[in-house]
Amino acid sequence: MSASGQQGRKPRADVRRNRAALLEAAQRHFLKYGVGTSLEAVAKEAGVGPGTLYRHFPTREALLAAVLQTRSEELVARQGEIARLGDADEALAQWLRALEEYFSAFSGLPEPLMAAARAQDPDNPLTLPCDTVITATEEYVRAAQRAGRVCESVKGYDLFLAAISVAWLKGAGAAEEESLDCLRALIATGYRKRDTQA
Repeated sequence: MSASGQQGRKPRADVRRNRAALLEAAQRHFLKYGVGTSLEAVAKEAGVGPGTLYRHFPTREALLAAVLQTRSEELVARQGEIARLGDADEALAQWLRALEEYFSAFSGLPEPLMAAARAQDPDNPLTLPCDTVITATEEYVRAAQRAGRVCESVKGYDLFLAAISVAWLKGAGAAEEESLDCLRALIATGYRKRDTQA
């Protein structure tokens, strides 16, 4: 068989099944135990050996990135809802809440995402999801700036960090909902232009 024929060949059914089982088991473990869960326990629940897990996902970050990809549909759906608002300031505010929920999906998730965003390591599988989210945030920021609602000095990366910080506090149980609402209001006060505030 030619090299091009081999490249175009679909993975075997058992390989696809193993990958799907690993992703489902990983999502359950991340939800229950956080992103630091035992990968051996994930493999066991999926009905495969650790070697199979590491063939599919060589690192914890690779597994986490793949699980986040399966959850990104929810974020895309929120973007669709936000696009219908017609108010750039409200769109940005709702996007930040959507990010906060996305970053809060699993206990301990903000830390590896912040590390990937800071390092910008192309070999880290979490760098691409972070870049995608930061780029989308920048688009919301620019739209709000064009509408005269957001300070020109504010960058998408700044608000990415703000959302991930709130998610960390929420996930760590370090703040009550009332305090989180106050923090969200303080963040909004910081990025909005003063003459647009109530």
